[in-house]
Amino acid sequence: MMVGITVGQSIWGGGWTVYPAAAAQPLQTMTDFAAHPARESILLGLQKGFIWKYPDGRFYPDKQIVQSQFVASLVAIRGIKETAPVHELPAGHWAKGTYERAKKAGILTDIKIDPNKLLTKEEAAQLVFNAWKPYRGVKMNGYTNTGALITWGWMDPAPAGQPKFREDLPVTRGDAAKMLAYLWKDKGQLELGAKWAEEFEKSLKISNGQISGIVPKGDKNFTIRVSFVTLDNGRLGYLNGESFKVDIKKVNTIMVLSIRNNTDSSDAGIIHYQTSNLKRELKNKQFSLTN
Repeated sequence: MMVGITVGQSIWGGGWTVYPAAAAQPLQTMTDFAAHPARESILLGLQKGFIWKYPDGRFYPDKQIVQSQFVASLVAIRGIKETAPVHELPAGHWAKGTYERAKKAGILTDIKIDPNKLLTKEEAAQLVFNAWKPYRGVKMNGYTNTGALITWGWMDPAPAGQPKFREDLPVTRGDAAKMLAYLWKDKGQLELGAKWAEEFEKSLKISNGQISGIVPKGDKNFTIRVSFVTLDNGRLGYLNGESFKVDIKKVNTIMVLSIRNNTDSSDAGIIHYQTSNLKRELKNKQFSLTN
């Protein structure tokens, strides 16, 4: 999942050379985030190698994050290897390789490239939507990037007493760690869902007017369900590890495979299949739909 990008010294505060973005980092010190609200997200990011400490061993969770730091994390989570030219940065620029990978993946769409820019919530949210378009589509209509990401649940609202969707507020490194943790977990569960869907499809058969198959067993963190609606508007459902055989003439034309995370009800895959020919249509939850 990771890619070996190189982060230059200007990203993390100077005084050193490079840091391998894809490498997990030692957690011997939590002196500045042990009691921070983003502690668990920071730990996850450090362990998985998509966020980094400064050379002095501190994370500085309340420091405002800069564009290059956030872009580097998105590139690492997406695992981007291919590049596209970024003419705004000269050859040899410390951030050029990272930005070229981000450009190839569409992360920089409608973004003014400025590696040292301190990010606001609106700017960070736009980068998130750009990075996650291949997985969850486009942002919800009628919302700013900030409002859409808060409504989706991946960005905290403004503090009490302020407008909920304030776009101009700064994004701290702790804030960023929480958003990035959502992305890491979502990508991981979608990859699991795709693996289980492939397993399910290998089990499917149509024979003698019946459709049969085996629901993937999955694991305890996910409920995997295959469901049918009968012609009399009843329901047939089969869960993790169960086999089924259904008379096609007694059910509607769509069979649904859904893979749900038991901890937060997010989906790791929703696929509709035509019962006549098993033609599939991916229906994973999209940003354009409200919760």
